[in-house]
Amino acid sequence: YRFTLANERTFLAWIRTALALAAGGLALVAVLDDFPGEEALGVTLLLIGFLTAAASYRRWALNERAMRLDEALPHSRLPLLMAIAVSIIALIATVMLVVDAA
Repeated sequence: YRFTLANERTFLAWIRTALALAAGGLALVAVLDDFPGEEALGVTLLLIGFLTAAASYRRWALNERAMRLDEALPHSRLPLLMAIAVSIIALIATVMLVVDAA
């Protein structure tokens, strides 16, 4: 039970991350009306949030299956992809902020 509950906690942490990305995307679109590129950045965050939620469920299900069958846990690229996506978004947002301030 301990490992099943740990798997569920990890899934819920990924869901919180997806919700934060979605909230950030909505905030960009709703709050920054006159900021150039805000819609594209906001929609990108919403899309990344959706993909994170979908991938986290798949990861949870595969891990749950592997634990029940006493198999090795499958490798996941989700953390690497999230790190890359969030880094790129942060870089783009920083460039947009500097260009808008100039």
